[in-house]
Amino acid sequence: MQIRPLVYLAASALLALSLSACRPHDFPQYPANYREFAYVSNGGSGTVSVFDVVNVRLDRELAVGLNPVAVAASPTRNLVYVVTEGPENGQGWVSVINAENNSLAGAIAVHRQPLAIEVAPSGDLAYVANSGSNSVSVLDLKARREVGLIGTGEEPDAVKLSPDGKTLVVANRRGNSVSLIDPATRQVRSVFTGCPGAADIVILPDSSKTFVACAAGHQILSIALAHTPDRSLTKPDPLPARPDRMEALLDVGRSPMQLALKPDGGELFSLNALSDTISEVITNTNDVSGATLMGAGPVRGLVTPDNALIYVANQRSQEVTIYAIDDGKRRGVIHVGDGPTALAFSTAGHLLLVADSRSNDLAVVRTASRSLFTLLPTGRNPNAIAVKAFTQP
Repeated sequence: MQIRPLVYLAASALLALSLSACRPHDFPQYPANYREFAYVSNGGSGTVSVFDVVNVRLDRELAVGLNPVAVAASPTRNLVYVVTEGPENGQGWVSVINAENNSLAGAIAVHRQPLAIEVAPSGDLAYVANSGSNSVSVLDLKARREVGLIGTGEEPDAVKLSPDGKTLVVANRRGNSVSLIDPATRQVRSVFTGCPGAADIVILPDSSKTFVACAAGHQILSIALAHTPDRSLTKPDPLPARPDRMEALLDVGRSPMQLALKPDGGELFSLNALSDTISEVITNTNDVSGATLMGAGPVRGLVTPDNALIYVANQRSQEVTIYAIDDGKRRGVIHVGDGPTALAFSTAGHLLLVADSRSNDLAVVRTASRSLFTLLPTGRNPNAIAVKAFTQP
């Protein structure tokens, strides 16, 4: 009866040795007051798993409410926001987590079945897509209350704010449409139809275009966003006035679930879940340059900051596929847990975090070696990740 404890101790010692052996080569050396956490929402257990990224371990699990479906970190405060659906036809909430002590700091009431949240760069406002009430809630994050409600199409599934802050793009899944909203007036500016199962959204860094995945079909909707010349400039605005305008419906693979944009905005990748492919789109010309087989059910992609690689989570497998963008070829496969669904980089970029929805764990991948480092337990059905880093006084 003494064998198992001895084996366990030996295994623990080996793990500690391996951690210490690889840390000088693969991990940043952090100052003593540096903190970094990854927050994983667990739709099946009503919790958020909090991971210490510095020490690569589970820190704690917080109960946040029924069916958490999205999580976002404040860009200016040490706060994290978690969207919870609530019971069917019931009120939704946004739970607030204090990242400094990883405790619940409050909750903000929204409307039925919220599915997505977008936090403004100032950290003062957030926009929540309420699928069950066909609306977007505008939240004052300082006061922690709703300050506006904007009507949308049927079942808004995603919401995204343009980098210039002049357009809020809403994908209406059941409405098969896209609503463009002026955040200043909180009025719908334009509506574009013909996008079956409108889902994920990307907006180019210069705010000139948005692309929306039509997940119930096989296309991406490309829309040129309106531009109003800025008359306060000392020199004339070089861009002419233009209204919102549909540019094209781009044929990709079946069921494009998510769009991954290169940081430079030059290309985006459509994750075609039912074709097991990714399609590459040249954003300025709307050209689709072809499709590449990835794995079983690609649903999430994440492009590296240097625009060189995209990591693709294949949900109907236990694999993340690596695709070299310049070469246009698969570069390799990383074996993770079962059902990889969500991806995030650590702040320094040395780790790729992968939420595995069926095996209920977080795969930690070393980006330098593109290999699995460890698996850490989550709650049931993890579905989204946000990372928050800060220094404490």
